[in-house]
Amino acid sequence: MNSISEKEKKLLEILDKLKNLENIKPDKILELKNLENQKNQLEIEKKEIEERYNSLQQENETLKQKFDNFKTKEMEEKKKEDQFSQKIDELNQETDNLMDEIDKWQM
Repeated sequence: MNSISEKEKKLLEILDKLKNLENIKPDKILELKNLENQKNQLEIEKKEIEERYNSLQQENETLKQKFDNFKTKEMEEKKKEDQFSQKIDELNQETDNLMDEIDKWQM
């Protein structure tokens, strides 16, 4: 008989534990739902941040390309200026030579 009463006692203990688990469960479910909502919100924020990051990367690439184009044009302009200055120097030299020749003929 002792065995049956022990089994009954253990069964009652287990039933009590199960009841306690059921009491805890709604709190845990609520906590899990809150955690899931937070996770979803963080995923949404992460997606928005990633989209913004990608947008900024594209904008950065566009600006780099514009800068490179500007730099190339600036170098071309500098080269043209140098060539122009060189031509002016050559013309000045020729003018000086011609003036010298004119002065020689006038003497």
